Amino acid sequence: MLSKSRIKTRPAQLGCQRDWVWRGWQIRYTYLRAEQKTDRSVPLLFVHGFGSALTQWHANLLPLSQTHTVYALDLLGFGASEKADADYKVGLWVEQVYEFWRTMIGRPVVLVGHSLGALVALTAATRHPEMIQGLVLMTLPSTRQELLPPRLQPIVGTIERAFSSPLLLKPLFRLVRQPKVVRAILLKAYADAENVTEELIANTLLPIGDRGAAQTFCRLSQAVTRPDYSPSAKTLLPLMQRPALLLWGAQDRIVPLAQGQPLLQQFPNLQMVEIPNAGHCLYDERPEQVNAEILTWVERCVEQLYS
Repeated sequence: MLSKSRIKTRPAQLGCQRDWVWRGWQIRYTYLRAEQKTDRSVPLLFVHGFGSALTQWHANLLPLSQTHTVYALDLLGFGASEKADADYKVGLWVEQVYEFWRTMIGRPVVLVGHSLGALVALTAATRHPEMIQGLVLMTLPSTRQELLPPRLQPIVGTIERAFSSPLLLKPLFRLVRQPKVVRAILLKAYADAENVTEELIANTLLPIGDRGAAQTFCRLSQAVTRPDYSPSAKTLLPLMQRPALLLWGAQDRIVPLAQGQPLLQQFPNLQMVEIPNAGHCLYDERPEQVNAEILTWVERCVEQLYS
């Protein structure tokens, strides 16, 4: 049976947390060894979403480690990883994930990503297929290029760059550090307001107090406006050589389910499961179902490659 976890009982220490130096930058990661490991147990590597951290997986890592060794890391600029003066974009995080895998794991994994982490995972699968046994994508955000008509993209880009000026972003950073603002954001991300606890708000605010956080906020805000920030998911999916499970919260207001449903028609190799009564943070709101879907899919679609 999968153990039940809730935000209010979040452990202070999630797995064996360590620091790893990557390209001179400090990176936080954690791992839990499988309690019932077999030769067919595929490692799972988790990649969090934008503005989050490895702690978002607090209700998933321990239950899944009953049968699989699990790893999770904080992307550069997020969580307890260094708030670096870096050129932030999906390609940079892909190389971080790949070099972590090559250094710490060295065998094919199931890469599990949420939102931005799903886009990082999908990109990694196309650029470094040797590291991937399969993919679990929890919501897959569309890029601006997919959502806007081509004639409007240059205009919108100009407006976004104007509003990404440090003169405007620094006051905005002070605003987003306020608990009431974080609460409002989380209330949109979660389908059930009862899950937005004071502890969750406090944990979300922790990285904002780190050295370099304001500068990183400005860099990230500017990065997402650039055309080279991220490849399009629709251009990546045809290149994918591994099986993929797509999980989506039915009440997601950040990346609505309607954006994911057409992918099934265009890419029939995708398996999609809608998670009821869950918003953008489906891994936290419905952890028992999410964990069960991952375990069932890994056993059926990935571990059969070992037989």
